[in-house]
Amino acid sequence: MPQSLSQIYLHIVFSTKHRHPFLEGSVDNELYAYVGASIKRLGGIPLSINGVSDHIHILTTFPRTITVAGFLQDIKANSSRWLKTKGEQYQDFGWQDGYGVFSVSSSKKQVVADYIARQKEHHRKSNFKSEFLQFLEEYDVNYDDRYVWD
Repeated sequence: MPQSLSQIYLHIVFSTKHRHPFLEGSVDNELYAYVGASIKRLGGIPLSINGVSDHIHILTTFPRTITVAGFLQDIKANSSRWLKTKGEQYQDFGWQDGYGVFSVSSSKKQVVADYIARQKEHHRKSNFKSEFLQFLEEYDVNYDDRYVWD
């Protein structure tokens, strides 16, 4: 076959360092646009980006020319650097060291996109830790409690 073809959807979740509520107020939509532009630059297609004050969710296609670690490193490093230019209140901003990445089937991408769109509503009832642990269970991810949180 002369072509290399793929269609991989990822649901990505990561939080601010120590889940500090940096993403409150007017900066969040600008941040989501910046993250989306970073994804496009890397060859992905951002389908949904949203979050709350202490974490972000991304539904995106995954480019076939980069590793997951490289993809996330670029998104997180560039968005962190960018956010620090947005004012003194962001000088100490950082993302957590780790992340969660979960594969999404084509048949479930709209369900995940809708879930991401409803983040603010969802988090009136649930916090990040319980949500993330639920993902780990749902996606059958083995983890060590000692290393899930930074």
